[in-house]
Amino acid sequence: MGVAPDTRQNQLLAALPAAEWQRWLPQLEVVEMPLGTVLYESGVTLKHVYFPTTAIVSLLYVMENGASAEIAVVGNEGVVGVSLFMGGGSTPSRAVVQSAGHGFRLNALAMKEEFDRAGPVLHLLLRYTQALITQMAQTAVCNRHHSLDQQLCRWLLLSLDRLQGLELLMTQELIANMLGVRREGVTESALKLQKAGLIRYARGHISVLDRQGLEARSCECYGVVKKEYDRLLPARLAT
Repeated sequence: MGVAPDTRQNQLLAALPAAEWQRWLPQLEVVEMPLGTVLYESGVTLKHVYFPTTAIVSLLYVMENGASAEIAVVGNEGVVGVSLFMGGGSTPSRAVVQSAGHGFRLNALAMKEEFDRAGPVLHLLLRYTQALITQMAQTAVCNRHHSLDQQLCRWLLLSLDRLQGLELLMTQELIANMLGVRREGVTESALKLQKAGLIRYARGHISVLDRQGLEARSCECYGVVKKEYDRLLPARLAT
């Protein structure tokens, strides 16, 4: 399959104007994103930005003792590596593939040159970054003030929004690492959602049976984040 049709599976790439699209196309490289792959480590200068198409990437903050917690998720709506074009070059977070799939990457020089043109791409990426900051801020509030059940619902819904279909391949251990809680807590919350008929969980495979029920059980945080993404980013184009 050629590069051209696949790139449109990423919402930001699909929103590129024709001139930018033609300029980027030869430079976009298809990349496989296996589960657990680290796209960048804390403090390392980024060499690429990544545009997931069928994968989901978790941005994690890692403590000195190795403990970690997720601060945001990025999928087919966005780009991984905003610090590269925002001027920082590196970030204290780590980017890890939480759901396997594919995407595209663009080298650092090409991205910086495009950003420095101060054209439509700059404005698109700044709006995306604002939406990402909202997700990070809301995640911090959610983790502080809402129950683990609500956090798990929010996390499942945000992940589903970034995938096609209603299924996730994800172990409870990985979910626990993302949410910064004990595995036993995730097990208990997942069983509650399963007993309520909202999900089915077996051997790392999560199927959402009742999305509306999941939304009703989630806290306000999911709605706040979704509304901001919808407000700031272009509507998805048909692929």
